Amino acid sequence: MLLATDLDGTFLGGDADAKLSLYQTIAAHPEIQLAYISGRSLEAILPLLSDPTLPQPDFIVADVGASLYHGDSLQPIQPLQTPIDERWPGESQIASAMSRFPDVVRQDEPQLRRCSYYCPPEQANNPALAELATSLDCDMLYSSGRYLDFLPSGVNKGSSLEKLVGWLGIDREEVLVAGDTLNDLAMLTVGFKSVCVGGSEPALLEQTQNQTRVMHASEPGCGGIIEAFAHFGFLGAHGMAAENRRDATQTGKAELVIVYHRLPYEEHRVNGKTQRRRPKSPNGIIPTLLSFFADQRGSWIAWSIHEPDDSEPFVKHTSVDAKQYPLLTAARVALTKTQVDTFYKRFSKEAFWPTLHTFWERAVFREEDWEVYCDVNRAFAERTAEEAAEGALIWIHDYNLWMVPAYLREMRPDLRIAFFHHTYFPSADVFNVLPWRREIVSSLLQCDYVAFHIPRQVENFVDVARGVVPLKTLSRQNCAPRFLTYGCAVGLETMTTAVDTGSRVVRLGAHPVGLDLDRIRNALDREGAESRMTELRQEFGGVKLILSVERLDYTKGILEKLQAYELLLEENPELRGKVTLVSICVPAAREMTIYNELQTQIEQTIGHINGRFADVGWTPVQFYFRGFPFEEVVAWYAMADVMWITPLRDGLNLVAKEFAATQGMTQGCGVLVLSEFTGAAAELKGAILTNPHDIHDLARTCYLGLNLPRAEAEARLRQLNDIVSYNDIRRWGKTFIEAIRDETPEDGDVTEISTVNPTGHLA
Repeated sequence: MLLATDLDGTFLGGDADAKLSLYQTIAAHPEIQLAYISGRSLEAILPLLSDPTLPQPDFIVADVGASLYHGDSLQPIQPLQTPIDERWPGESQIASAMSRFPDVVRQDEPQLRRCSYYCPPEQANNPALAELATSLDCDMLYSSGRYLDFLPSGVNKGSSLEKLVGWLGIDREEVLVAGDTLNDLAMLTVGFKSVCVGGSEPALLEQTQNQTRVMHASEPGCGGIIEAFAHFGFLGAHGMAAENRRDATQTGKAELVIVYHRLPYEEHRVNGKTQRRRPKSPNGIIPTLLSFFADQRGSWIAWSIHEPDDSEPFVKHTSVDAKQYPLLTAARVALTKTQVDTFYKRFSKEAFWPTLHTFWERAVFREEDWEVYCDVNRAFAERTAEEAAEGALIWIHDYNLWMVPAYLREMRPDLRIAFFHHTYFPSADVFNVLPWRREIVSSLLQCDYVAFHIPRQVENFVDVARGVVPLKTLSRQNCAPRFLTYGCAVGLETMTTAVDTGSRVVRLGAHPVGLDLDRIRNALDREGAESRMTELRQEFGGVKLILSVERLDYTKGILEKLQAYELLLEENPELRGKVTLVSICVPAAREMTIYNELQTQIEQTIGHINGRFADVGWTPVQFYFRGFPFEEVVAWYAMADVMWITPLRDGLNLVAKEFAATQGMTQGCGVLVLSEFTGAAAELKGAILTNPHDIHDLARTCYLGLNLPRAEAEARLRQLNDIVSYNDIRRWGKTFIEAIRDETPEDGDVTEISTVNPTGHLA
């Protein structure tokens, strides 16, 4: 059969359960062909084609019948399109002729082979308009007491639908037509089985009341189409079976669900059996997320490697800490090692990571990897849907799980979904390089709340989303005083806090991740910490220590920093023998071979610098290509005179915060020289900001940090420490949860903005 349906108010209308029931039925019955019959142009329909919760059409009849397309390729159905093109006089002729009707205003929406206007009712019956249409060999259509369309002669939704059905060779009895406005009258009255959904335009109901093959449904939108399926006997005597509707009682028990790629404990295999242990390198985020389960039932969704031929049966649920978190369950998603290697270690790191950090030319896009990525995300969504209680709060983390919101919203429309993007989110001109940008953005727009570290990343996301769907800005908020405005590359004056996608309101926020301060205190209090700091103090006596701590990655600007250090020594010979750069570089995983060339370049550059400047008893660069225990790193933080953190792009950078907190706890006066392209730069007032893409600026700001007067260094550090101490990891988690649960835009400096829906009249 063929379901030929209008969009706005019809296929996109109705309550959530009715939509889910209809959409799932279409997906479950491949014999149902779907045709969108719309007043929208193809350009205005494109956002819907990116919505993963909507069934994708087999055919599209757009522009009130004037444009016909294949749903998969979006190419014109040429045998049907050519005759229409031949009858169209052209946009410019109609626009020129209409210039003498100043009260009839052209709609500023995309349109092809038609001209659409806003026309007051008193003008609609103007004989001059009808004469103009006749002279141009056009048909004129007026609907909803406002919209006037000029179309090619003999062209409307009904005529184009008839031609499509004839071209497809479908039995007319196997066609169901659905609409809700007078714009749909032509296709509802050409003899197909038809339905005017509940809430249809009164004029449409009046003109179809005596049509025996037109049903008037009571339910709006998709609910009305469901009624028509049953009334006309499509898909069996009962039409849309009741079991297709979501059973609200078939839910889990978790009130809060964390969806994270990592379990809150580590798993390793011993003699073919899975054993658990505490994470070797715990970060502050996992303990903070765990803390929310102290008094509410919840689940933590994460992967666990399990091969089909494993002798050990897969256990879906395990406890995390039965004593401390008795209400928390770890819900494991079974993935093979091949899936993990493809989805996480290869695809996420080779396609998404470089693009997100604006190194799109390094990205490798493989369609087969995207399919694995989607399969994994769907598995996460399915497990989340099983675990979540009715109306539960879902908190999804980072770009590895971009597609989970789309799949989850389709399965469980009752859930409240929040997403936190830990990684940098780039501007539209970079992000749009991704072949799957429409699917990704449409998935994120299924969330109720989406948050990033800083306002600039929020605004980048909004700009990207505007290229996918027509957004209406509901509210904006001043970024000051929490964030820098004009003081750095990622500064911003105001940010968007809520948008309307047309189908839901999505709220947005900026929440830079904080530190687990207890972790630093514990490191400083451990036995041997003070003696290690004393050793470092003696080792670098009389030499100022410039410290750099980062992972091996081209985004971290390691080569650029080394080149700047060489320039610093070259231009300031008095520093030779008086400063040392210590670089602690954590290597990438062994299978991440994309970093091998970078490692070689770094080692060659260090050898060149040391060979050029080294002297007896002094090595300009000390490079440690290995990870240190956190206690050791904290000792280095405490001894550093200048912390030189210069990523070319970074979502936040917690190393900068760790340095500031350590110096504050040890009454130091070290100086933070920080890349202005890190998220932390917008937050950490007191840092000396530098442009990592300019080695002269890198050298200049490092020199400034080395020679900063003590009073100013102490003042800057106090400012940094105040920010880091107050906005710790617990406050980050608390404010995020509070923001998710708040249904209205945050109070404060909020500016309400009215915008015109760019799609205009979309019947």
